[in-house]
Amino acid sequence: MRTVVGIFTSRADAERALRYLRSIGFGEDKINFLTPGASKEALEAVPTTETEQPGMGRALGTVVGGVAGATGATAAASLLIPGIGPVVALGVAAAALLGAAGGATVGGALENSLSQGLPKDELFVYEDALRQGRSVVVVLADEGVQADAVRNVLAQAGAEGLDVARERWWIGQRHAEEERYLAQGRDFKADERAYRRGFEAALHPVPRGKPYEEVREYLRERYPDVYHEEAFRRGYERGQAYYRDLMERYRV
Repeated sequence: MRTVVGIFTSRADAERALRYLRSIGFGEDKINFLTPGASKEALEAVPTTETEQPGMGRALGTVVGGVAGATGATAAASLLIPGIGPVVALGVAAAALLGAAGGATVGGALENSLSQGLPKDELFVYEDALRQGRSVVVVLADEGVQADAVRNVLAQAGAEGLDVARERWWIGQRHAEEERYLAQGRDFKADERAYRRGFEAALHPVPRGKPYEEVREYLRERYPDVYHEEAFRRGYERGQAYYRDLMERYRV
């Protein structure tokens, strides 16, 4: 099976792609949809019980109902993910989220959902897209013609590919990271490849929040050509700091 990912600026465009995919035979076991839920302001504006996040149930329930109705999906979940905020999920991801959280706030819920057959390596790209208010469609398709057909459907609906989104994410980080690296008297252009790989490695669900030495063997297995380089380690440490900052900045 091949994982095909499309990232949409418009949720309506993403829903249109989902409807078409369902019409040509893709079931919920093959389609996953993640989209930002209600805004923080909307959540806070709706009365709720003492045991529920302000407005969470009603505000997110409205979004879930709208998305499910627009796409014809039956499995839908909503929750607040630390570091991201309110998220609505359909398909396999929704079932996993419901199983892990029951529709409540849970740390690592998105990582848990991706353990159900979705790729983890680009988790940070999905998360960044959701923070930016964008929607993510992940489709499991057979290699070859079927996967190509899915790519065409997503592209025609206005999706950005995963590789493009990943590069966009790095471009957004690059200038600040280069300045920081140069201030240490180091050659960023020469070290960028290893530094970036270390930075991205720190955002993978397995080593997140863990010091380099604790996950050294894991990094050695995944990045055997660069894990031992100083630039990789510096990138890894910066990636860990970046993730901690995100969790603080986007704390729900």
